[in-house]
Amino acid sequence: MTENEQLLDRVAEQARNTRPWGWPSLPEPVEEVTLARAEAALGFPLPPLLAALYLRIGDGGFGPEYGLLPLFDSPPAGEPAAVAQYLANRESGRKDPDWSWPEGVLPISHWGCGMYACVDCRTSQGAVLLYEPNADDADHAWYVDAPGLAQWLRAWLDGTGWYEESSEGADLAPWPDFSIRTGALRVS
Repeated sequence: MTENEQLLDRVAEQARNTRPWGWPSLPEPVEEVTLARAEAALGFPLPPLLAALYLRIGDGGFGPEYGLLPLFDSPPAGEPAAVAQYLANRESGRKDPDWSWPEGVLPISHWGCGMYACVDCRTSQGAVLLYEPNADDADHAWYVDAPGLAQWLRAWLDGTGWYEESSEGADLAPWPDFSIRTGALRVS
């Protein structure tokens, strides 16, 4: 069994035993056609591990805090699904270039107060970024949460994520590729 297979088994077990805010039950996994439709709408493929989460475990509703967003259907709390949120963020960034949303960065989980965990679908490991829009400017709104989705999931499973009480005060490094990826090269 591969490391990812073992990780998926652990995530599935945790997903069956916990329910984030507002989720009455674990949604059914998506079908391949739904994943293909999501990738077509986004214009890029999901990293294999992220795709496997949706295909094998459920269409959101598990993970840290409020859980993963579903691909298309709005979760019970009324937050937009991942595809809709990404497309809305990209459109908003076109209207306000100072707050550009990077191409290929999919919001996957809402933290509250406008903050999102996002997967950089352009990286081989699916780096997880924290978007914190309460900063003074977009240059200071993006942080590296984990170098890959696997590490992010392990931190959730092991109770070692920055959001855990035991990790309070953990500093996340700024995402160095923000300016490059958005074309927002500004002089500080």
